[in-house]
Amino acid sequence: MTMSAPISLSTAAPPANTQGLGEENSIWFKLTALLRGDHANPMRVLLQMQDRYGPVIPLNMANQRVVLVTDPELFKYVLVTKADNYIKYFDGLKPIFGKSMITNDGALWQKIRMPQQPAFHPDVFAEYIPYFLQAIDAKMKLWDDLAQSGETVEMVEQTWTLAADMICKALFDRDMPFNPHVVFKYVKTYTDVMNHKEIRQKRQAGELFEGTEEDATKAIEAWQAVPPAVIAADPREHRERTLLTMIEAAVADPNIPEFDQAQAIDEIKQYLWAGTETTALTLAWALYEISRNPEIADRIRAESQAVFGDREPTAADYSSLVYTRAVIQETMRIYPPIWGLIRVAAIDDTIGGKEIKAGDRIVLFAYGAHHNPKFWDDPEAFVPERWTDKTKKQVKYSYIPFGAGKRSCIGGAMSQVENTLALSILLRKFQPEYVGPMPAGIHATVTLTPKGGLPFKIKRLA
Repeated sequence: MTMSAPISLSTAAPPANTQGLGEENSIWFKLTALLRGDHANPMRVLLQMQDRYGPVIPLNMANQRVVLVTDPELFKYVLVTKADNYIKYFDGLKPIFGKSMITNDGALWQKIRMPQQPAFHPDVFAEYIPYFLQAIDAKMKLWDDLAQSGETVEMVEQTWTLAADMICKALFDRDMPFNPHVVFKYVKTYTDVMNHKEIRQKRQAGELFEGTEEDATKAIEAWQAVPPAVIAADPREHRERTLLTMIEAAVADPNIPEFDQAQAIDEIKQYLWAGTETTALTLAWALYEISRNPEIADRIRAESQAVFGDREPTAADYSSLVYTRAVIQETMRIYPPIWGLIRVAAIDDTIGGKEIKAGDRIVLFAYGAHHNPKFWDDPEAFVPERWTDKTKKQVKYSYIPFGAGKRSCIGGAMSQVENTLALSILLRKFQPEYVGPMPAGIHATVTLTPKGGLPFKIKRLA
């Protein structure tokens, strides 16, 4: 058996520069087109295009042909049937994730993913739940203070810091060795499309500027220090089976030379950013909908009382939290964290009768399928009960919050466990109240974020 060894910190990536920021071919720049039109919810513009032009819509954006695909059968074609012909595209994220599996494809992606896959098998989740609960308990102590002070908080920041704590404790056997509120601001700064657009406009105008003076660049440079800090932190319990020990074992395995120490650091990056952000956005949007529909909170509280009462929930309890899990599923339908999946056509092809050229960017419009009345009754309504009604059959691939096929999100199932438990436990003691404009606006970056944030006040139940 190959023994694992600590990951060296000397191979950490150097501070990022402006690579990929504001470039014409960057996904970030193309996304700025979505900020025009309906400022409250730019997704509505794409929904109108979907209704008017059908399931395959070729577009020319910034000298690049982009093909918007909206039909579930065509999602299956790209993600499953012809997956090898449509390559994952995340070039704009390389400054964040380096060469981690989120920016790889093909045989290399498979070799990198395989050693990590056991950490996300459902049988392992029972081992993580005590650490999820510890993170939730720490958040509840903070919310006690917020309830007393009456101050307004940004809910996405609250859920992001909770998700980061759960990841560190459960997957890495570490307490967070960084200030999560500061790291959250790095994430928010970098994923704001307009930061990248400003950089590109300066370049087009021939202006000289120091990259280190740009907010987006400074955020990435600060981010580079986070994964090494996690590795260097003292283990909490010296657990033998964690994602971190699996990564260390892969580094030590001579049969996987591609999985070197720099690769290990890049893999940790994706969990601390992508895995954290998508979980946090789902939980924040769920709390927003629950604040608008107090009867949902009452049902969640009744279910938690019936399932585990005043004790802490266990892995066995999770399967019984049917309604709470349905709330999370409905949140991901209305607000899919990744609203569109992007692939690059490797060869010429035809999709839905439309010609595809090698190099075309294929955007699988998940939000469009999730909101399409062909597949969902009253699709704009938040109805958790649609997930507990077994009489209605869901159209396959009409719901893809974690993607589909072999490239589906490695941590999707775990994220649902995290959010279901967090929602069930937090609402047992608190009543978070949304105090922002109604309805909340949507900001379309790579993720579906609330425009201007989600301001909340935390109230303690009597």
